[in-house]
Amino acid sequence: MLNRLAASSHRPVLVVTRPDRPRGRGRRLSPPPVAEAAHALGIELYQPESVNDDVARARIAAADPGVIIVCAFGALIKEPLLSDYEMLNVHPSLLPRWRGAAPIERAIMAGDAETGVSIMRLTAGLDSGPVCLRASEPIGPDDTYGTLAARLQVLGGELLERALDERPPFHEQDEVGATYAAKLEAGDRRLDPTRPAAELDRIVRALTPHIGAYVELAGGQRLGVREVAVIEDGPPAGTLSLDGARPVLGCEPGALELVVVQPPGRRAMAGEDYLRGLQ
Repeated sequence: MLNRLAASSHRPVLVVTRPDRPRGRGRRLSPPPVAEAAHALGIELYQPESVNDDVARARIAAADPGVIIVCAFGALIKEPLLSDYEMLNVHPSLLPRWRGAAPIERAIMAGDAETGVSIMRLTAGLDSGPVCLRASEPIGPDDTYGTLAARLQVLGGELLERALDERPPFHEQDEVGATYAAKLEAGDRRLDPTRPAAELDRIVRALTPHIGAYVELAGGQRLGVREVAVIEDGPPAGTLSLDGARPVLGCEPGALELVVVQPPGRRAMAGEDYLRGLQ
């Protein structure tokens, strides 16, 4: 999205993002992806601990922005900054459905047939500001977070450029249809075999490739699950069968064939390879 804006007549004069954070197994300090993109594009970058403090507000004011674009910022923007500028938020859902922190994941988990992108004016409420543009995107039966998010990113860039070019009117959201995409918690990753296999398939796809789901093994270990196939017949619910070509988790109803797994401390691998390694 930043690349698209940089190539348009709306090239940003300043990119504001979160500070570098430790990431990965080695916990090495790494910049956010948007910071790397800003460096590559030659756009001024600013990474304050808080965007709301006086120093940050002064830095933003010095850039003299006509409009501030907010996309997956990951921190609360407060007054008076919120009222100092026009702020457009690129939100990956069809607002008012899936306001909140995890709209793409929650849409897949819920089995929605479609989602989309909304361009809204940022307000103090939780993604409740008026919307000027909205476009839908189908969710396919094999979509993961990774595949769907990539398409929504492209769609969001197109809508944002249109919003800046055309300046369409804003319309208040209908509160009757509001739903909330709660932040993902540790428990969301666990595949509970007392639930239907089709539901667990959606959880796996919603958490791939960025977070990952898992099944519990004997002794409390966790086996990461990156891809599954829903099948009708399998072991009793709650049983993880290791007797076939691939691991199979019995659910209620149905079963999940574990197509790609990730053992603790190892890379992702085919279910067949995992079973061979146990022999």
